[in-house]
Order: sequence, then structure tokens, then C-alpha cells
Amino acid sequence: MPDLAPAPPSPSPASAPERPGPGAQRAAAVLLGVGPEVAGAVFKLLGEAELRRIALGAKALRARGPKAITEALEQFVTSMETVGGDAAAGDDLLREVAERALGADAARRAFDGVVPPPPPDEVLGPVSQADPEALAMVLQREQPQTVALVLSSLDGPRAVGVMERLPEKLRPDVLRRMATIESVAPEVLREVGQALSSELKAVVAGGMRKVDGKATALEILRRSPPQEQAQVLGEIERDDAQLAGELRGRLFTFGDLVALADRDLQLLLREIDGQRLTVALKGATAELRDRFLQNLSARAAEMLADDLAAMGPVKLASVEAAQQEIAKAAQELAQEGRITIVNPAEKML
Repeated sequence: MPDLAPAPPSPSPASAPERPGPGAQRAAAVLLGVGPEVAGAVFKLLGEAELRRIALGAKALRARGPKAITEALEQFVTSMETVGGDAAAGDDLLREVAERALGADAARRAFDGVVPPPPPDEVLGPVSQADPEALAMVLQREQPQTVALVLSSLDGPRAVGVMERLPEKLRPDVLRRMATIESVAPEVLREVGQALSSELKAVVAGGMRKVDGKATALEILRRSPPQEQAQVLGEIERDDAQLAGELRGRLFTFGDLVALADRDLQLLLREIDGQRLTVALKGATAELRDRFLQNLSARAAEMLADDLAAMGPVKLASVEAAQQEIAKAAQELAQEGRITIVNPAEKML
């Protein structure tokens, strides 16, 4: 009858002890020989698996006794002496290793004796270290090609900081030109750097700073009566309709409706579309929602609350468009004198 007893389990690869080869022992011996400073620099370049093999090699050397390190070093020297091969092959091999580690351009400069390009500090001068906001103030008056040349020559973080401060309408053209720049003569950059450096000095010496005139103008308009607001915006619209539209949109927002009196809010509710109101309230504060619900009939308020609860996700652009539409309707009612929008300069009794 055959023996049916289970065979003893063979050790799994995970449980089998890892044995260091002679190469690991030689590597450990060499690192011991070069000293802690060099060994530490080498360790920074190794992965955890390589470190583990070297650690096992060091333990094996300790187990073998005092002569083990000397023997391992002799084996290492012997293996180095037998490398062989012609000089051309060695040059090609090291060039390939350098390309993988440092990139083709750096390897080509090193092995072919090409002089590396001068650093940005040397070519652009003070421009390369200029404050991003000051540099953006100077560059926004330059041609897009000049801006692209300068930003392409700056370090990444500084270039991003300058780009973020440039006018939005200028950025696409600058980025498009940057994407096509592959090389530029140092003489050209040096000339550009010298010209911009003098402008930067004028900006810094003159104490120029960036201001937000649009925000200040809006604050003044908010403190003006609705009829005066309409007159000023009408004058602006004759020359710049887009600017007038932007000012109107920021002058009175949907969130400002929370300050309307109940009577005015009820009048507004009769002038606007119920579906648009539902979309607008999707992104409103709880306080503003309550103000609208409180100024509806019980049935209308219940229907609006149910619609809001049943509404699924809505695009942010749709919500903002509905809110701007209702805010504009409120502005028009105020300009007609039908409702009162209280601004910060006015007191109510």
C-alpha cells in the first residue's frame, strides 16, 4: 500500500535565506576600503535591493574572518585587470552610459569637447533673478517673441511666476512661440538682457507697483446711486461694450440679493423665470435660499424646495449664467426706480 502521508513542505522562495554571491562580498569590501564618506555617496545612488545584497556581503565577510576583506579586495583588483578591450570600445561604452544618466546633450558636450552654453545669470544679467512681478510689468510692453525668448531662458519656477502675472490675452501667443524655440544665440539674449535690465532699474527705482484700478472703480460705483451707475456704465459702453458688461456683472452680484427688502424681493420674483431661479439657487448660500423661499407663497416655496432637492448635478457655468441673469434683472428694476438696492454709502431709516 503506498504511503499517503503528505510530504514535508519545501521551503518557499520567500522563506529561503538569501545568500550573497562573491560579487556582493567584493562590493562590500571595496566600500569598506574607500571609507565612510565615499561609501555614503555611493549608497545614495543605490536602490534598496542593492543595499540589501551589499549588507549580506558584509555579513558574509564578517563570518569568514579577518582575512576575508583582503581576499575580496584582491579578487576585485584581479577582475579589474582582466577587463580588457580596446580604448574605442571603452569610449563608446562610457558615452552610452553617460547618455542614459545625463542626457544626450550633456554627454555630447563632455565627450566631444563642446563648450557648454553660458548660464542664464551670465547672459541675461539681473533679468534672470528679477522679481517675477517687476519682470512681468516690463515684459508686457515687449513683443511676444521677446517675452518668449526671455521666459525660455529662465528657470522653470521663475518663468511660471512671470507668466502668471502677464495679461491673459498675451499668454497664448507667448506660449506658442516658446514651443517653437529650440536654440538662441547668447549674443541675442545678452542684448535683450541689457535692454530689459535698464527698464527694470527704472521700475524698481521709481517705486512702481501693480494696482487694481478696476477693483477701485467698482468700489466707487457700488457707492453711487443706481441712476448714476447706469449713466456711467452707459458712457463706458459707447467705447468698450465688453468692459461695461464686465463691470455690470461685478457691480451687483446674485449674492447681493440677500440685502433686498421683502417687498423688493417679491417684485423681483414676479419678473424672473422660475426655472432659471431654481438653477441659480443651486449654487446659492443657505441664507439666500431661505430669503427667496420666505417671500414665496407656501405652495410655491414647497414646489421650489422639491425642485432643488430633486435637481441633479448642474454645470457651474449654467449656474453662474442664471445668477448673472437674475442680478441683471434686479439692476434694471433698480434703475427704473421699482426696487431699492442699498449701497454702502446710503443709510436706511
